[in-house]
Amino acid sequence: MQSYGELLKKAREEKDITFEKIERDTSITIRYLQALENEDVDVFPGEPYLIGFLRNYADYLGLDSQQLVSFYKNKKIQESPVPEGLIEKHRPRSFFVILFISIIAVAALAVYLSLFFMQKSREKVAARIAVSKTMNTHSYTLSDKPLEIRVYKGDHIEVPLHSGTVLLTVADTISSLSLDTPAGNQIIDLSEELELDVDGDAVNDIIVYVSDVSSAKMDRGAEVRMLLKSGDPNMPGVSQESIPVESVSVSAENRAVVLQDNRAYPFTLNVSFRGACIYRYQKDNDNSVEDYYTRGDIVTITASNGVRVWMSNGNAAKVQIVADGKTYDIELGNPGEVLVKDIKWIKDPDGTYKIVVNDLD
Repeated sequence: MQSYGELLKKAREEKDITFEKIERDTSITIRYLQALENEDVDVFPGEPYLIGFLRNYADYLGLDSQQLVSFYKNKKIQESPVPEGLIEKHRPRSFFVILFISIIAVAALAVYLSLFFMQKSREKVAARIAVSKTMNTHSYTLSDKPLEIRVYKGDHIEVPLHSGTVLLTVADTISSLSLDTPAGNQIIDLSEELELDVDGDAVNDIIVYVSDVSSAKMDRGAEVRMLLKSGDPNMPGVSQESIPVESVSVSAENRAVVLQDNRAYPFTLNVSFRGACIYRYQKDNDNSVEDYYTRGDIVTITASNGVRVWMSNGNAAKVQIVADGKTYDIELGNPGEVLVKDIKWIKDPDGTYKIVVNDLD
């Protein structure tokens, strides 16, 4: 049986690469690299870690990562004890004939089912396209309460003003949100929050924030938050009461200030992975989302108040905060570091709003 550990060790020694260099390049600690070569599975906190690190290490050395994962799984199966009830001392010759015929029948059935479901999938895609082309337009009415909706080309938004109701029409949802208004066409980009004058009287009437829009697919529409501009412009789209008041005396070692302003507004977290990592996040106290990510994966999170993130490898991801049309790069941790952080709005006693990154135990 092929040994994945021996293959890793042989490839590393042939390339004359030290563990220290591999650790810097892959963000996998030396302890785990040595455990992979020694096939010491007990070192890892769980099988997802082992498989993720094995894939990353094999790719780094130029080996077939899928093949090495198969060697690991085969070894695991062979080392597992066989249940007593499955052991038979003798199989009649007819058993193997029946087994061969069964395998052929199962393979034929699998091919048939694959072709059948591929055809059904094509039919469903075609049906979705047909539906999107004939999708009915919808009408919405704004108020001073946030309206969070996904709009599509042709949809209408009614804006009740003192001078009368103004009708807005969604003109386009490719790359940005385009609105036709009596004051002209107005465009709002992704992660941008704008106050718009829709009736041409030089007074801003509504607040619009775009949290999601496709660069190529019109049938995806645009996810927006809209509301009438009220008398309190300090907190558009974010409830003032939901922002916690925290003391400015918190230790600088446990908190980093990303930006400060005289108001709070939604922000977006762009996470691009440069290494293997278990990543979990929870935004605005919703249910948490967890998955295993590798180099090249991207996660985008838009929150009103804050995001709590958990990472198994603190240097495996590049993180950007997009707020008020500006982008801020932040570093969350070091290679191999397991961390938990809050990225959120707080309000200081002096009335200043800040987006901060808090370390959590």
